[in-house]
This record gives sequence, structure tokens and C-alpha cells, in this order.
Amino acid sequence: MQNVRPPAVAGMFYPGAPPELAGEVKRLLAAVSPASTFSQPKAIIVPHAGYIYSGPVAAGAYARLAPYAATIRRVVLFGPCHRVAVRGLAVPRVQAFATPLGRIPLDEAAIAAALELPQVVAHDAAHAEEHSLEVQLPFLQEALEDFSLVPFAVGYASPDEVAEVIELLWGGPETLIVVSSDLSHYHPYADARRRDARTADDIVHLRLLADHEQACGATPINGLIEVARRRDLRPQLLDLRNSGDTAGDKSRVVGYASFAFSEPGHA
Repeated sequence: MQNVRPPAVAGMFYPGAPPELAGEVKRLLAAVSPASTFSQPKAIIVPHAGYIYSGPVAAGAYARLAPYAATIRRVVLFGPCHRVAVRGLAVPRVQAFATPLGRIPLDEAAIAAALELPQVVAHDAAHAEEHSLEVQLPFLQEALEDFSLVPFAVGYASPDEVAEVIELLWGGPETLIVVSSDLSHYHPYADARRRDARTADDIVHLRLLADHEQACGATPINGLIEVARRRDLRPQLLDLRNSGDTAGDKSRVVGYASFAFSEPGHA
């Protein structure tokens, strides 16, 4: 068994050299306007394109973690499968994930507990080249202190199946839930803005997304929405833009948004 999953998209989706990567993430986080009052997020939704495109939007959520950097000790991360078809949710059989900024240990006990659920499978190939999870890791390494990771590559699954995993690993303030998803893909700028505004409104009002045309991570988003309804989480839209706003042309854009969900009594 390979003990460490090495970075697959360093030098493509984000800088491959450690000093350059650390500097880029710090710059993105520093560019976020500070929130005067903001409670600890229990869950966030963040995009997963190359940093030049979606990094500023993702930073809008990660910057909110700064006051809780020492509190959050475990990150449960969900992202859609882009390269390998999987039935259910896939976990890797490694002990750590690596980025140019270092290694992140996996919470092996949490992974073992998740594997007791029928919808969770061990599947290294689903993780080997998957960027939706990897691009979140340097942000987490800069935003938090010491933490462990529980990564899920989400394939063909129901919202209830995802929600069951989230509930199993819910924990307390030491646990952060992260869902990785972009929004609409390759529509003209004005059309994408309309589509993504509707999707953002659905998420903020805890309405399940209709399909993966709204968001490539619709499945894990819908699992989070199911849990948010049960637990009375309070979602907040932090940023909503697309590649035409950040670094691309406006003829065919990809939508990005970041959200934070807080628990009752913490808003």
C-alpha cells in the first residue's frame, strides 16, 4: 500500500514550488475583506478550479477560518469524481495526502468508521488524479494549524447517503465540513450569472439542487443541505463570481461561489 498520496495537479492548478504556492495562498487570503462579526463555520462550500480562476472566491471562505485555526483539528472533505466512476463515496487507503507545503495525515479511525457504511468504499484510483479535493489542501494548510483529513471522492450517491456520512463524522467545533464544487460550466457570461444566482439562492434557502448542470458537486452539496435542514444550519453566501470576472474571457465561463454554514447559537 502506498502510504502517501502525492500531489497530482501541482504546477497546473496551483504553483508547484513551495515558496510560490505559500505566497500565492497568503496573497489570496489577505485580499479578503475582514468580516467584522463572523461565527465559526461548521461547513463551507468552495470552488475547485485553478487558483487564477477560482482562488479569490475560495479564499472568501478560507479567510473566515483564521480565528478558529487552532480549534479546527479535523477536516471532512467532499468533492465530486471527475476522472474515475465510483458508486458511492470513495476513501483512499493511504496514511497522508501531500502537497508542496507538506503532508496532511489522514484520520484513519474516522475512515475506518465510514467504511462500515455500505455506501463508502476504499478506492485509491478515485483519488489518484482527482483535483476537486487536492486544490483545497494548500488553502487548508495555510488557514489552519495542525489538522487531520478525511477525504471523500463522491460518485453516484444519493443526498441521504452523503448526509449519513456527514452525520457520522459531525463531531464538535474541532471538525470542519468542506464541500468542493464549481457552479455552471461554459455558458456565456450573462447567462451564467443568471444560472449561478439561482443556484446560490437555492443553496442559501436549503433547496436541493436539481442536477449537476447547476453544480458539478451537486451530490455532496445536496447531502450538506439535507444535514443543514435537520440541524438548522444557517447558510451565508460569501462570494459569487465566474471565470469571466477573474481571469478568463466572457464567452464561455465557469461559475464559482463560496458559502459558510453556521450552527444555531453561533450566528
